[in-house]
Amino acid sequence: MQRIVETPAGDARLHWFRAAGPRAVLLLGHGAGGGVEAQDLRALAAVLPAGGVTVVLAEQPWRVAGRKLAPAPAALDACWPAQFAAAAEEGLPVYAGGRSAGARVACRTSAALGAAGVLALAFPLHPPGRPERTRADELLGTGLPTLVVQGGADTFGTPSEFPELPAGHRLVEVPHASHGFGTPKRAPLTQEAALELVTGAVAGWIPRSGG
Repeated sequence: MQRIVETPAGDARLHWFRAAGPRAVLLLGHGAGGGVEAQDLRALAAVLPAGGVTVVLAEQPWRVAGRKLAPAPAALDACWPAQFAAAAEEGLPVYAGGRSAGARVACRTSAALGAAGVLALAFPLHPPGRPERTRADELLGTGLPTLVVQGGADTFGTPSEFPELPAGHRLVEVPHASHGFGTPKRAPLTQEAALELVTGAVAGWIPRSGG
């Protein structure tokens, strides 16, 4: 199911993958270099509903309009509340997150919106090759239970580069995986197994009670 949601920057398109007996909603935004077709987002949408979590993949207005470049972070943040509100209409706890730039948006906005937790997939800790330009403050300052799922070979920040995380934060490494959770053909971890690590970590993180 798809739903159009008006935002200050134009229409967003929400793709719903409903659980039969939902206990929570997971709202996920995509990155600046791609859309909701990202393999980690699609894997979560395929797996989590069977465990009682409705997944909503949020296609941002710039993508819906056919533009190739994402707007500035402030503009991304301004579009997120309307999408979160649509997910919250289910009357269930909403876990907000996304991959890469989408994870940054969730980190910056989720506490104010009333999210139950934050999921950061492939958090871009720094631009590739520029570790001094850290974005750690965004991740450390969510103020909510936060799960980070990071590829072991992510050029935007490997797990070993992350600072000590506060209580309530958890980091799960997907060995050998890239920023897009792709794995080399010769890696001991297959692509299928890498995605199973992602979905398993997220499924185990969302409380069975939904809160």
